[in-house]
Amino acid sequence: MNPVRRAEATIVAAAVAPDVPGAKAAAPATNPAKARLRTYLTLPLVCGGAIGVHLLESRNELPIDAGTYTTFLEILLALAALVSASMFFWRGLRRWLEIRVPLLAALVVFFCAWETITAGLRLLPLPYFPSPASVLQNFVNDKALLLDSTWHSLILLSGGYTVGVTLGLVTGICIGWSLRVRYWGMPVLKVLGPIPATAWIPLAMVLAPSSTISAIGLIALAVWFPVSMLTASGVANTRASFLDVARTLGAERGYLIFRVAIPAAMPNIFIGLFMGLGSSFLTLVVAESVGVRSGLGWYVTWAQGWAEYGKVFAALCIMAVFFSTIMTLLFKVRDRVLVWQKGMIRW
Repeated sequence: MNPVRRAEATIVAAAVAPDVPGAKAAAPATNPAKARLRTYLTLPLVCGGAIGVHLLESRNELPIDAGTYTTFLEILLALAALVSASMFFWRGLRRWLEIRVPLLAALVVFFCAWETITAGLRLLPLPYFPSPASVLQNFVNDKALLLDSTWHSLILLSGGYTVGVTLGLVTGICIGWSLRVRYWGMPVLKVLGPIPATAWIPLAMVLAPSSTISAIGLIALAVWFPVSMLTASGVANTRASFLDVARTLGAERGYLIFRVAIPAAMPNIFIGLFMGLGSSFLTLVVAESVGVRSGLGWYVTWAQGWAEYGKVFAALCIMAVFFSTIMTLLFKVRDRVLVWQKGMIRW
């Protein structure tokens, strides 16, 4: 055979081989031992590198800030070493960390980059962008006030979210099920719903008997619209075949609503719950910064007034953990209620 044709045939065979049924992939398989060793060593190595970066940059920081941050990184390194040692005999922990080790390592690298940009290279102006050591020291100094503010924010958020979800579910179910209620209720929902809840702050401060009640009312209003709209959409779009089968078996109106329409609308309802939770976070921070004398939003406004931006970043870090934890809990509830969706919808 001509050498040129032989080379062309080899290239074509190599390109077509992966598509042939039963053909073996050319990529080498991942070594399980190397992957497991990488899982064991990644976190301790990254934490050790973070301590090294901090020791290089600590000369530009206050001694008390640098000392507190050094202790924090040493504790983090000890925990990483303990977790890595535990993975040798704790299979569940090893499986849990195999997926999350890259994310945890990226978080530590982020703090290293933050310290290098702020304390080392001074690329961002002070005091608007403090180093992580300064933020940690402000958290230590104001830990009692921050915990108290977090507790008050949790009370306001839980109260407003509960009221908003309750009203939203009742409104959505009534509008979605009854044509008469939909005729009168949907125009009201379309007019009042799109108005941001924060736009009602002046009226809420005048009409509410206290700033706490006004904040809860604003949060409830922010949650009410998405929950109502998506609940109404889910109930109204219940399959007619489900209702017909239930009626054929003798089901009454209450059974049709609570045992057929609402379960069928649960995916839409959870979407509304997630959207309402995001709106409640925003409204909570704004409402606390206006009238409430406690809470994370109030703390941020107070610290910003004194140009204490280390305190501001400390509160923002707590907000991130606080809000993400609540969102994770809602995801867990969704996974438990909508377990039948697994295999049909990618979560």
